[in-house]
Amino acid sequence: MTKQVAVILAGCGVYDGSEIYETTLTLLRLDQLGIGYHCFAPDMDQHQVINHVTQQTTQGETRNVLEESARLARGDISPLSELDAGNFDAVIVPGGFGVAQNLCDFAVQGDNMQVLEPLKEVLEAFREDAKPIGLICIAPVMVPRLLGEGIAVTIGHDPGVAGAISAMGGLHRSCGVEEIVVDFENRVVTTPAYMLATRISEAATGVFKLVERIDEMMG
Repeated sequence: MTKQVAVILAGCGVYDGSEIYETTLTLLRLDQLGIGYHCFAPDMDQHQVINHVTQQTTQGETRNVLEESARLARGDISPLSELDAGNFDAVIVPGGFGVAQNLCDFAVQGDNMQVLEPLKEVLEAFREDAKPIGLICIAPVMVPRLLGEGIAVTIGHDPGVAGAISAMGGLHRSCGVEEIVVDFENRVVTTPAYMLATRISEAATGVFKLVERIDEMMG
């Protein structure tokens, strides 16, 4: 039976949703490796809506995270509430500022952040079953709150975000844009992607390595 990976999205667009290149590269590499996948996103309003031309907040506009994420998934997506870890062999969370606003409140609260409870429940289920968990770009900042303290992750080498991870009891490992960090005991794989990348090919190298390592860990 084909391996199956759940991909959790946070909207559509680097400034208020999932990072489009990171998401697309993830789905591309999964497909190239013959791995099945399905996308999920919370059915809730975004924290804010950003005009991606001006990078300014669009006042008075609301968008739904699930509906926006459906743009990335070509409509083939389900609410996060329907994600059953028992139906998948691994889970991957691409980055984008929507992760820090919609899947958690790191963008506002820093190391006092809380994560979306349904997301925590889902990822705990994957961890309990010893299934690999991949997090890209800013998404690893959630690991101490999602999975507990003492898990090695990377967001590259941004001192502020790395410091926040440490303050929450996480273990941050500095990492180049084209590399990954693997916590074998906890089966967590992370890569910096657009925390460091200056072009799509740089992001692709690290994202592809993450997907490939997830593939290996699924066995």
